[in-house]
Amino acid sequence: MKSLVGAVRFVNERGFVFFWPIQGVELPSLWVAVAGDRPVASSHRDSGHKTWGWKDRMLGQKRWYYAKVLRRKATMISLEAAPYFYALSENYGEPESDYLEQFQAGRLSPAAKRVYEVLLGEGATHTQKLRRKAGLEPYAFGKALDELQADFKVLPVGVAEAGRWKYAFIYECVHRHHPELLEQARPIGSLEAREHLLTLYFRSVGVALLSDVHKLFGWEPDDTLEALASLRHKGVLVGREDPKPTSAFVLSELAVLD
Repeated sequence: MKSLVGAVRFVNERGFVFFWPIQGVELPSLWVAVAGDRPVASSHRDSGHKTWGWKDRMLGQKRWYYAKVLRRKATMISLEAAPYFYALSENYGEPESDYLEQFQAGRLSPAAKRVYEVLLGEGATHTQKLRRKAGLEPYAFGKALDELQADFKVLPVGVAEAGRWKYAFIYECVHRHHPELLEQARPIGSLEAREHLLTLYFRSVGVALLSDVHKLFGWEPDDTLEALASLRHKGVLVGREDPKPTSAFVLSELAVLD
């Protein structure tokens, strides 16, 4: 892959990929698609690091959805697949008030609540100002940002020349930057969302263990098993009816070819 156009096509074809390869997790990444199956180079002069420039250029451009989502690692998601992720988030249609119920129920940390409330009040804000306004030390601030990104509450939308390195992400609330997601996700049920995302996943990897699926998506075990069983009954996947963690599921078209 040699161009940004090719990178966008790659994300659209796969549905979702990691930005960098993640050790122990099987999923395509933009780095490997561009640089080959080799470790991420430490030298910024390495040709594979053009992926970094592509990622920054696309922030805020709505050509893909970029944030720390799967495994709370940098994930690129096609705009077609994004509503299915959003449908599984803790966002129920009133993003400027739903988070309070989530916080009261103990499903949103105090630090994440503070960061989110700063963005609600300030609008798009770079990380230096955002951390200062939230009054958090760096580690807690980073954890809060990861938590908010994984639940589709905030995402980076640009880069500012701020801080020691003159490089800082600008964050914004998802419901303001991608208002269409709320309506697109509304009619999607949880089972439908998981089935869709699992289908995209298996089209990328072909075969995976039950433990691999749990590791990547982090869903409740019963929810994962329900979605896998549904896809098996629909003929999308082949696998055990009573799977164990080491049981493999295979994309049915590959099983037929075999």
